[in-house]
Amino acid sequence: MTEFLQPVPGTEPVPGTFVTTATDGAARAGVLSTAHGFVETPVFMPVGTKATVKTLHPDEVRDLGAQILLGNTYHLHFRPGAELIRDLGGLHRFMGWDAPILTDSGGFQVFSLRDTIAKVDDDGVTFNSVYDGTATRFTPELAAEIQRDLGSDIAMCLDQVPAAGVSRRSLEDAVRRTTEWARRQRNAPRADGQLRFGIAQGGTDPELRRRSTEEIVELDFDGNAIGGLAIGEDRGATFETTDWSAQLLPADKPRYFMGIGDPLGILEVIEAGIDMFDCVLPTRTARTGSALTNEGRLNLRNAQYARDERPLDETCDCPACTRFTRAYIRHLVNQNELFGLRLLSLHNLRFLIELTRGARDAILAGSFADYKRTRLERLP
Repeated sequence: MTEFLQPVPGTEPVPGTFVTTATDGAARAGVLSTAHGFVETPVFMPVGTKATVKTLHPDEVRDLGAQILLGNTYHLHFRPGAELIRDLGGLHRFMGWDAPILTDSGGFQVFSLRDTIAKVDDDGVTFNSVYDGTATRFTPELAAEIQRDLGSDIAMCLDQVPAAGVSRRSLEDAVRRTTEWARRQRNAPRADGQLRFGIAQGGTDPELRRRSTEEIVELDFDGNAIGGLAIGEDRGATFETTDWSAQLLPADKPRYFMGIGDPLGILEVIEAGIDMFDCVLPTRTARTGSALTNEGRLNLRNAQYARDERPLDETCDCPACTRFTRAYIRHLVNQNELFGLRLLSLHNLRFLIELTRGARDAILAGSFADYKRTRLERLP
């Protein structure tokens, strides 16, 4: 385990500064400075797609230990509109969240809704809005402009996200366009203090992934993301690709794996040297009536929990676990009571935030391998 200098307590953050405070193998703990404060890494970022983490008050999310949220450029562009949010003081003020925010570029949403795409070319992508079917054009410049208007702390470059299993030619086109689009966004106007991250594509193809990573790194963004590895690829290939491609990224800049949120996945990417990750899994799982626990995933709709007086997880200190039983939450879920979904959302987010915080503490103590093994041994 290697220790590094810590940021001086009480100092003002200098946006873009990233300090590695300790390493344990490839895993690392650090501190990222943004215009709205420091972020201790590794960090799980709850997803607030439409300027809200579904069903939860911002103070509740902050009390769970969340340091930074993710907002969605695609959805906020259509509803209510980035210009409106800008005119009302920016995304932080609009949603009542005074801590850091990362906004994606909308690329994942555009390319995951493949049935809505009309045309992809080197200039951008034309698609039909998921809201009203209106033909819409996204370009790298527009993605940067929307995020400038939103005023997020970290803005992501628009990239082309290929589907899992596409031909090598299609994958190569996506890599080429992603680099060209990133180059056009490199010096695009930003909000005050806003950071911009580049995204590497290439699927699990070693040559294309390496090419994309090297080209994006050469553009010298404030941080770098690994994209296109959470869209249906084989998990083993995903983790193997993450292991070696993360080491191609600069050590003095934050590394972001886009779209992972299960306990195994989180610990695997941390072990590979990833600093940041996000996923809708905790809140989406909650809305299906399920809880993430050290026993694995619990489906609270099942009859076996009808008289279960235990908390969702004996080791959890979230508002659900400190006061309510599995039997009560099951009752709420089966009666479609919103409170049940809220309690599960609070619990699932706290579970992943605590898992990540524990990983950070283990890296600082030089015991990450033991921590990972112990946490995963508890799962079925």
